[in-house]
Amino acid sequence: MVNMEQQNSECQAPVVMEKRPEVLECDVVRFQNSKEKWVAFVGLLDEHPYEIFTGLMDDDEGILLPKSVNRGRIIKVVTPSGAKRYDFQFENKRGYKITVEGLNEKFNQEYWNYAKLISGMLRYRMPIENVVKLVSSMSLEGDAINTWKAGVARALKKYIPGQSDVDEDIPE
Repeated sequence: MVNMEQQNSECQAPVVMEKRPEVLECDVVRFQNSKEKWVAFVGLLDEHPYEIFTGLMDDDEGILLPKSVNRGRIIKVVTPSGAKRYDFQFENKRGYKITVEGLNEKFNQEYWNYAKLISGMLRYRMPIENVVKLVSSMSLEGDAINTWKAGVARALKKYIPGQSDVDEDIPE
């Protein structure tokens, strides 16, 4: 028998923070699709996915991270002109802060726009299982964008309760 207090707490909507905090802790998730190395930066609010930045690991564009980096923070920076950018910062083994500036400039614009939509779903706390299913079911043209789509789904799968391996399949 469920008492009224338990029943009410189960029915309450999750707290939604519409204004993004200046700094969010984040997980770094690496994965490989079609022999390409990819990275996802999953911004976390109260340990729940809040936003995602993702794309190819590309030394030429400055996304070169030590293999040991799996956690950091995403910092929203507003320049004096009012332009916004998102930086990734982590501490190296010696405790020095290393900052990769302008994540929003590092990845393909098409992927960035899709990631903004996915981040909107995460921000408003759509259940993560539903976000993964929706991303997985998107009909997109081209191999590269489908590789990206699969990578996003893989990166987010780890946040599904009871699902620890990012390579496990999501039940339909």
